[in-house]
Amino acid sequence: MALPRSDPPLPATAPAARAPTGACDTHIHMLGGPSDGPMWPARVEEPATDWDFDRYLAAYRAQMDRLGITRTVVVQSIVYGTDNSITARAVAALGRAHARGIALLPDEATDADLDALMPQGLCGVRLNYVHGGVLTWDGVEAMAPRLADRGLHVQMLLQADRHIEDLAARIAAMPVPVVLDHFAWPDIARGINDAGFRSLLPLVEAGHVHVKLSAPYRLTDAPFDALDPFAKALLDANPAQCLWGSDWPQIMLGGAVRVDGGTALDVFDRACPDAATRQAVLVDNPARLYGF
Repeated sequence: MALPRSDPPLPATAPAARAPTGACDTHIHMLGGPSDGPMWPARVEEPATDWDFDRYLAAYRAQMDRLGITRTVVVQSIVYGTDNSITARAVAALGRAHARGIALLPDEATDADLDALMPQGLCGVRLNYVHGGVLTWDGVEAMAPRLADRGLHVQMLLQADRHIEDLAARIAAMPVPVVLDHFAWPDIARGINDAGFRSLLPLVEAGHVHVKLSAPYRLTDAPFDALDPFAKALLDANPAQCLWGSDWPQIMLGGAVRVDGGTALDVFDRACPDAATRQAVLVDNPARLYGF
């Protein structure tokens, strides 16, 4: 049976305010066509019809120009499993001065596997609790000292209401930076007083985790007002630990209605209290974490 295909990326509208100089989109994926490398046999979705690496890259560069973004973090998609070559290719194409990558590795990754990441501009590994994948929590926890030795970090997609209470102490004990995707995926209907989200805020306040204010469309429908209290709570807890990402080109939607990159930036700006916080989230925090 043929797998479903992702839709082509949405063209970005102009945000209400362009991003400041040095701004970083900390969460995109790069895809390609059939000739751009092997895909993971267990994938659940194909790239868009008639789109190849060069076309995706050109479309993302157009979004960067539209928003004023000059730095990017390319997160390996499960579409390609643990073959991180397309992510490394995207980092090289965008330029090491402007791009970093996040890899997918299995629990049994060797020292040689980890050593291969850094020369390619890949600075972390990702664990996906929501959609599953190739790395487990026990695996990444065991791997963490070796990541620390190499200056690498851990990125996680989890759900605040389901996972944070159980993992909070173990996350705080990690010897590497931990980055949580998509507002830590709270259940919006539970509100900011949900126990899982409340357990997240001390981790942010103490600097144990960074949180990406990304992919609002995965959490609630436009106009995204319901997310404002969550964004403001995270920014109040510790603005130095917050990042922003567009989630471009927005794949494996699960029924979510996509939003273009300009609108995604506007969603963040609506909750952002002042210019200094905007500068920190868009420029200073990612520069420090990713080594720009």
